[in-house]
Amino acid sequence: QVQLVESGGGLVQAGGSLRLSCAASGGTFSSRRMGWFRQAPGKEREFVAAIGRTYGDTEYTDSVKGRFTISRDNAKNTVYLQMNSLDAEDTAVYYCAASAIAGYRWDYWGQGTQVTVSS
Repeated sequence: QVQLVESGGGLVQAGGSLRLSCAASGGTFSSRRMGWFRQAPGKEREFVAAIGRTYGDTEYTDSVKGRFTISRDNAKNTVYLQMNSLDAEDTAVYYCAASAIAGYRWDYWGQGTQVTVSS
């Protein structure tokens, strides 16, 4: 069983930056693909970014490319999401997710952290 705990959310002005962290416990962190998702009020949860297990290959949804950066530290069992040039459209609850071992299905989810961008 994997537990994920997000932190780093908060209130920020448009144009500002935040860094989200997701600490994983339960082992086998380096064997799992890690991702960030978000859910804005009244909308469905959407994919934001993901990072691979070994080579750190990354992918992003188009709306955050060039502004957000996902990274991981396997020694600390932590994945990060650096968010720059934030705007009101980025306001949402951000969730960390972990894949199945050596797989792509998102099996584990954190409780979420609120990010609010004021315009």
